[in-house]
Amino acid sequence: MHQLRAHLLASLPLVAVFVLLQVALPDPTLLWVNALAQALLFVGVALLPAWRTGRMSYVDIAWPLGLALIGLQVLLLGDPSNLRTLVIGLLYLIAGGRMGVMALVGWRHGHFQRELPRYEYQRLRWQRRGWNERAALLFETASQGLANMSVLALPALLQAANPAPGLSALELAGHALWLAALVFENVADTQKARFGARMRSAGQKNAHCDVGLWRYSRHPNYFGEWMVWNALALSSLPSVLVLAAAGPVWRGPLLAAALAYMSWVMYGVLTHYSGAKPAEHYSVLKRPGYAEYQRRTSMFFPRRPLD
Repeated sequence: MHQLRAHLLASLPLVAVFVLLQVALPDPTLLWVNALAQALLFVGVALLPAWRTGRMSYVDIAWPLGLALIGLQVLLLGDPSNLRTLVIGLLYLIAGGRMGVMALVGWRHGHFQRELPRYEYQRLRWQRRGWNERAALLFETASQGLANMSVLALPALLQAANPAPGLSALELAGHALWLAALVFENVADTQKARFGARMRSAGQKNAHCDVGLWRYSRHPNYFGEWMVWNALALSSLPSVLVLAAAGPVWRGPLLAAALAYMSWVMYGVLTHYSGAKPAEHYSVLKRPGYAEYQRRTSMFFPRRPLD
């Protein structure tokens, strides 16, 4: 009963965002089309494989493909004459497609034949709480699908519902920040991949990457991903103002609060749930010198390393 209550409470904010969008959007058709598409995607790509194999890692394939699917739906069902619709659809398609392709390449190379470390760490959490593992596995997999239906679709749905012609200065600033953040994330990923290749060529195992952006943050790729979502929130504010002006007084503040919640959720995911904390749990155990790296280097926000 305690586990069920915890699961239900965890899902309430996502359901609340979905309900908010249902009543706040002038036309919620895209909201419901996306909900159906995400449900089908997650059942086939994540839930059924999780049930069959007992591994949660398939979420890493489903959720980015779900983001790309949001972008595709916006492009197909949104107003084709509105530049805003085209831009936000492409942003989702590019970001989700990039991560989805990387996940599929990993799947093809057999990386999903065993549970990814971040989801192994989830099992440690479930064990400490005394939870039923199979129930927690399915709930948390389904919760990511619910997030793709609600909070992670929020910027796309808001901007697709904005009929204002042209792009405002704030939207352009948000899109520029999105591009910079995505480049930052890609540079971090590339630097780590090249570092790993050099270490393998040199026969050095379990070395930790502390070069390039990794000198200033232990997880610069996660910081870049968080800034991608902050940029989407920023570029969505003009759409919130347009929708607020055409509706009841509560609409604007609640939609703005939902965008802030999206940023907070992504920060928690990237630092605690499946990001930095699980990665560092295993890095400390197997990488010599990682504890000293932790002492010198910021976990998330880039800054100059300590002496």
